[in-house]
Amino acid sequence: MYRLVCVHCGATYTPDQIIYTCNRCGHLLTVEYDLDGIDVSRDKWNRRSLSVWRYRELLPVRGEPVSLQEGGTPLYHLKNIGKELGLSELYAKHEGMNPTGSFKDRGMTVGVSMARELGMTTVACASTGNTSASLAAYAAKGSIPCVVLLPAGKVALGKVAQALMHGARVISIRGNFDKALEMVHELCISQGLYLLNSVNPYRLEGQKTIGFEAIDQFGGEVPDRMVLPVGNAGNISAVYKGLRELEALGFIDRLPMMTGIQAAGSQPVVRAIEQNLEVLVPESAPETVATAIRIGAPVNAEKALVAIRETGGTAAAVTDEEILAMQRDLA
Repeated sequence: MYRLVCVHCGATYTPDQIIYTCNRCGHLLTVEYDLDGIDVSRDKWNRRSLSVWRYRELLPVRGEPVSLQEGGTPLYHLKNIGKELGLSELYAKHEGMNPTGSFKDRGMTVGVSMARELGMTTVACASTGNTSASLAAYAAKGSIPCVVLLPAGKVALGKVAQALMHGARVISIRGNFDKALEMVHELCISQGLYLLNSVNPYRLEGQKTIGFEAIDQFGGEVPDRMVLPVGNAGNISAVYKGLRELEALGFIDRLPMMTGIQAAGSQPVVRAIEQNLEVLVPESAPETVATAIRIGAPVNAEKALVAIRETGGTAAAVTDEEILAMQRDLA
């Protein structure tokens, strides 16, 4: 059993409510499980293949999921890069090996499955690329119409092509991603579409399995630090939440330092950490070659700041030149 809980005021909502933020205070929601009532064990998980649905006891979907066999991505030991950095145990989890090429597939298998369970007839999102490709693919698999809002001229064209090929209705808008998200949120509320950006707490439930898999791939050991790119801040928030659940279940005995990386031209989370701000100050004109993290007002900032601070982590910014150089090195 589970319920939706506001991360700020603690207000609770039943799982069947179509709600994205708290009606009382407007803050974000999270999915809270009755962990004492969950029958799960390491042995049970180990008998299943490595995938998102290996961890179904800690996911909200009760029926047959809408799945494209997501998850189970490889964990690579970066020996050469690690040697250069003086880190002998440096690893990278390759989320590009998911069905549509990004970690968003983990969130969409859960999000679209929940849309179907809740009786929603159309799903929607704002995107700069990855989210639209993923939602369109899972909506097609689940036979649910899909609407995507994109900021004109600020998207990854290959990802837009994926969305179109999967039959999504793609709408281009003037403005950046933050404006597109604001518009699609209003559209979903007014027209009864189901919003599947990361403000949706169910979508983040799928993304937390990145952390579950990494722990299993390390043989149950917890790494000292987990480093994640931060755009809308859903991933770092989700992974932290999942690891907190593993800790509560007694599967791990400590948490890694959660570390968020942003582009220098789009770094509101970094500034909030460096300046010890209680509330993030949005970046009005975010700009970076990394379109997926070109987000000035990350919707999950509230959760991300908690994840970083509660684990003794940090946040740092990198230049576009450093991003492209590391992309070549990783290849």
